[in-house]
Amino acid sequence: MLAQPARSATALRLGRRTFAPGEFAVMAIVNRTPDSFFDKGATFDADAALTAVDRAVTDGADIIDIGGVKAGPGDEVDAAEELRRTIPTIVAVRARFPEVVISIDTWRAKVAREAVAAGADLLNDTWAGADPALATVAAETGAAIVCSHAGGLAPRTRPHRIAFDDVVADVIGTVTGLAERALSLGVRADGILIDPAHDFGKNTRHSLEITRRLDELVATGWPVLVALSNKDFVGETLDVSLDQRLDGTLAATSVSAWLGARVFRAHQVRQTRQVLDMVASIRGDRPPAVARRGLA
Repeated sequence: MLAQPARSATALRLGRRTFAPGEFAVMAIVNRTPDSFFDKGATFDADAALTAVDRAVTDGADIIDIGGVKAGPGDEVDAAEELRRTIPTIVAVRARFPEVVISIDTWRAKVAREAVAAGADLLNDTWAGADPALATVAAETGAAIVCSHAGGLAPRTRPHRIAFDDVVADVIGTVTGLAERALSLGVRADGILIDPAHDFGKNTRHSLEITRRLDELVATGWPVLVALSNKDFVGETLDVSLDQRLDGTLAATSVSAWLGARVFRAHQVRQTRQVLDMVASIRGDRPPAVARRGLA
């Protein structure tokens, strides 16, 4: 018999959307970068990015996450270039989809402030408050914010022989500390998420343990975001290449959903949406879309 699913008891308000306890949200990745690890620049062109947004919304995305800097090491991208890549796309998406939640994937407060002015609702900081002014931007603008764990690393760096006495305890201590700081600065409580940030400052065994014990993060009471999509921990676990990681990603997605994660950052939106709908139906939060079998 399945163990009872974990659930966060709090509503989450992002932009014009409110996600009730038990409701899953899919965050579609749209990278305005020429060197992203997965799509290799497929959405760097402005028109290609908007086409990807159209497809993501059609496939069931609730949130569009727009980034202008590759997460890993690479060519230097200053704030001016990051703004040039992201702001026009945010403006275009906001005009095209007034109800969709727009996220800006940045660690820079300067970029975040201009992104919110252009229409962004959520500050997706994957670098654990590297710029402490980012939370101040959220507080002053009313935007939501993601508080993440990066193992103490600076932005765009990779871990080397990193070790933790207890990786989950370290994650919880970091993300809840950032969440409490954001709250103290005036960020609204229903606009704060926590993200263990799989692979960021971690090895594959760390990311697997975080996934296995994700209910401990859920138990903090803060809504949990997971970014699992096609990551190295999936590739190393299964010993598969980048283009063969979808199955492993969806397995990790279903486990994370059952353990109580709320928001799922994904490259493949349609498949992620179907997995989350299936999990929601199994745990009793969503009726089947169609019910004919045995009824005729």
